[in-house]
Amino acid sequence: MVAAIAACSTAPTRKPARPRPDVSLSRIQASGDGREIVMYSLGLLGVGYQFGGSNPDAGLDCSGMAAFIYKNAVGVTLPHNAAEIASRTREIDRGALKAGDLVFFNTMNRRYSHMGIYIGDNKFVHAPRTNSVIRVDSLDNSYFAARYDGARAVLN
Repeated sequence: MVAAIAACSTAPTRKPARPRPDVSLSRIQASGDGREIVMYSLGLLGVGYQFGGSNPDAGLDCSGMAAFIYKNAVGVTLPHNAAEIASRTREIDRGALKAGDLVFFNTMNRRYSHMGIYIGDNKFVHAPRTNSVIRVDSLDNSYFAARYDGARAVLN
């Protein structure tokens, strides 16, 4: 009986915690129009996702978020479609990314099916999916790293 009681008193084993991605914003640096875009992007953190959404009150999808930010931060009109935005912007190397540039991902087995706004320090703001909110993620996140589809610039 003592052995049975002792067995019941052992601490349960815990699964090791998954490493949390570094989404700290302390190393973000931006200037000029890039700074305006970053500040506008960060102001939308926590806004709900809505497929086809084009304003924060109703929710935003990834391309609606980008179009809303660019229009309000720097007065640039972008279409509400990630692939179309990609077709109208200038391709850049990943190493040349600056705050305010766009990053694209193949998340639906087609090019440019998801996008976000690069904010610096290998991080981007995006509206990921239904039942989520606009958030910051790292380009090193294993999901996004495997689906990275390139970077594009709107501004010079």
